[in-house]
Amino acid sequence: MKSIALTRADLESQQLQRSIAQENTGLVILTDAQLQASITEILSQRPLKSTVWIFAYGSLIWNPVFEYSDRQIATLQGWHRSFCIWTPAGRGTPVQPGLTLALEPDGHCCGVAYQMVADPLELLLLWRREMVVGSYIPRWVTVETSNRTLDAIAFTVNPQHSLYAPNLTAEEIVQAIITASGSLGSCKDYLVQTVTELTDCGMADTELRQIFDLVVSH
Repeated sequence: MKSIALTRADLESQQLQRSIAQENTGLVILTDAQLQASITEILSQRPLKSTVWIFAYGSLIWNPVFEYSDRQIATLQGWHRSFCIWTPAGRGTPVQPGLTLALEPDGHCCGVAYQMVADPLELLLLWRREMVVGSYIPRWVTVETSNRTLDAIAFTVNPQHSLYAPNLTAEEIVQAIITASGSLGSCKDYLVQTVTELTDCGMADTELRQIFDLVVSH
């Protein structure tokens, strides 16, 4: 299935939420009131900074959608990128779910830090995208760029969520990626675009590259 990029209009119209609901996944879709409460909570924990940065490590790198005023290559210590969340909609189906990336504890992760523009709507659109079913926990982290340290919000895995898939083998991950497709395209395309963007930005992720090599060899 050809990839269909998630657009700003999809988030503004809540088309993403409707698409997930139509898949009959049984997942609870968070309301805007719940999303806003989550935003309020994370901002209440905000370090004394004048702007909000977001750390991107997956599709936000190559399709952020939200408006930003700065973009920096960044490294996060203490967390690593992992295919550990089942996705029964978007890039999979309830019958044949795909996998999407999340941050799990330990290791390190290279990615991109975005400086958000000062508009509450941008955060709401981001939360509609990342927190749609609550499979992530937003938290403040410290990332390093080439010339400074930044406090940023990262979406880390929610280990209590039903979609969390810990300790999958490389072969289990590969089988899910090569077989799953949904309304936003294939899991394989999601992987390829992420690896391509990391490579273009001069960033290396050895484990992700190994998964990529196994997927393309099938």
